[in-house]
Amino acid sequence: MHRFLLEGLLGRPLTEKPPVPADIEELGAAMAKAAQTRLGRSLSIRQVDAGSCNGCELEIHALNNAYYDLERFGLHFVASPRHADVLLVTGPVTKNMAEALKRTYDATPDPKWVVAAGDCAANGGCFAGSYAVVGGVSEIVPVDLTISGCPPTPTALLEGLLAILEQSARPAKAG
Repeated sequence: MHRFLLEGLLGRPLTEKPPVPADIEELGAAMAKAAQTRLGRSLSIRQVDAGSCNGCELEIHALNNAYYDLERFGLHFVASPRHADVLLVTGPVTKNMAEALKRTYDATPDPKWVVAAGDCAANGGCFAGSYAVVGGVSEIVPVDLTISGCPPTPTALLEGLLAILEQSARPAKAG
């Protein structure tokens, strides 16, 4: 017991160094500005797990940790789809979650965007073809943006959310 205590006190920390995306501040400020321009308020995100392995959820939860801290940029995760602007969907859509995802989409007020986060949400990933999986998110609801990765990094998630706000802020092309 004493050996473990001494090793803990005298040894080097076992934690990893923090990630080094130097542009988190700029990315967050751009997100806040784009949300204010497009919506006139903060962006509200409802995360939906449609049957994932939870790898993507770990990266999404990192967005709320002390390093990324989405709240300081005015981005919020909400508990109800009725308060959401974005549905951030992870995992392949299982047969058990297909109806729940459709109802969540229907309950989200317009304007709304659906983001398929991760390879499984895009096309079923390694679960594609399973008897329990319907497929990617686009099999159930229209998808506005797909963020690839297994899992996508928190920075990629932020960049994707920024892209969807900037894309929707541009005027539609005629013809």
